[in-house]
Amino acid sequence: MTTMRKNMFPPGLVNNLQDVLSKKGANKNEQKKQKDDDSTETSTSSSTAGNENDSSKPVVLVTNSEGVDSLGLIYLVQALVGLGLYNVNVCAPHSDKSASGHSLTVLETITVTQAEIEGATAYEVTGTTVDCVSLALSGALFSWTKPLLVISGINRGSSCGHHMFHSGVIAGAREALISGVPSLSISLNWKREESQESDFKDAVAVSLPLINAALRDIEKGVFPKSCFLSIEIPTSPKANKGFKLTKQSMWRSTPCWQAVPANRNPSAPHFMGNQQSLGLQLAQLGRDASAAGAARRGTTPRNNEEVESIGAAKSDNKAKKYFRLEFLDKETEATDDELDFKALGNGFIAVTPVSVSLQLESDVQTAASSWISGVLSGGAEQ
Repeated sequence: MTTMRKNMFPPGLVNNLQDVLSKKGANKNEQKKQKDDDSTETSTSSSTAGNENDSSKPVVLVTNSEGVDSLGLIYLVQALVGLGLYNVNVCAPHSDKSASGHSLTVLETITVTQAEIEGATAYEVTGTTVDCVSLALSGALFSWTKPLLVISGINRGSSCGHHMFHSGVIAGAREALISGVPSLSISLNWKREESQESDFKDAVAVSLPLINAALRDIEKGVFPKSCFLSIEIPTSPKANKGFKLTKQSMWRSTPCWQAVPANRNPSAPHFMGNQQSLGLQLAQLGRDASAAGAARRGTTPRNNEEVESIGAAKSDNKAKKYFRLEFLDKETEATDDELDFKALGNGFIAVTPVSVSLQLESDVQTAASSWISGVLSGGAEQ
């Protein structure tokens, strides 16, 4: 594995990354020896309670958008726990929340349940990825006050280009940065025809050097504070050509809305025959009860009491149409090798700094200001 463009990362991050790579073999031997010598102690410290109470280790929070049981998250947590260097915590959605964007659950109650992941303190949440990060950082769930790093991933499928805007895994890292916590998002460029489950383990292996370097630089205070890093791993992680600093592109898959026949849609009327029949029976009972109540009221003196009648259910005979969204990959002819999807397609691990700054680029600011000024001045003249 080679690192592209030596000075494209912050100097401290590059130095530590190189240090991690050069000492990787030695660290593995030392960790193996320590595990052999202290197997009993390691087993005890890997329990959930012991992990959460070990305040001597830096806290790492892991989340994702595909659910707490997804392979990418499980393999990543196992690797982090296996290093024995971090206090690993997990707060992830109970089910798949991919493409949920930066959505929060409001005016509804979410449920949090403890999850079983060996060596980590883990919870699954009936909410979005942003719910998970927001709750974890609020101080209401974990005993610690703030993690050193939030890692969102490893998710199945690329989050390059415009996909960043609706990606749940990107939103998890973005929410952490908004809350003032350094973060990384990691995605594997999964291809249905080519990829296999073991690719997630390889994706974890190639990600660890950058994760370790980021954690060391955060402790030294030299990790960038104005952005998080989106890490895109190529389809064949083992065959990657190294890390490459990239820029967010305008690339996106083509949305394709497919009409779904009513007889193939689970919510279509013919699937609801029994339920509709029961509904009609209840509606008839309601009408009978209302009629009986009206007859009684006609012969009974009024006592100024409000009597609630049972309303008949309304049948909805309006025609319904059903659609399903699919994304189709499109061919692009971009020539800029610094763009995220281009580098990813060429076999590099694309690392894109993503900012949440509200400051517009100067040319965009100028163009927008000119247009607004023209509209306002024209309106004033009229």
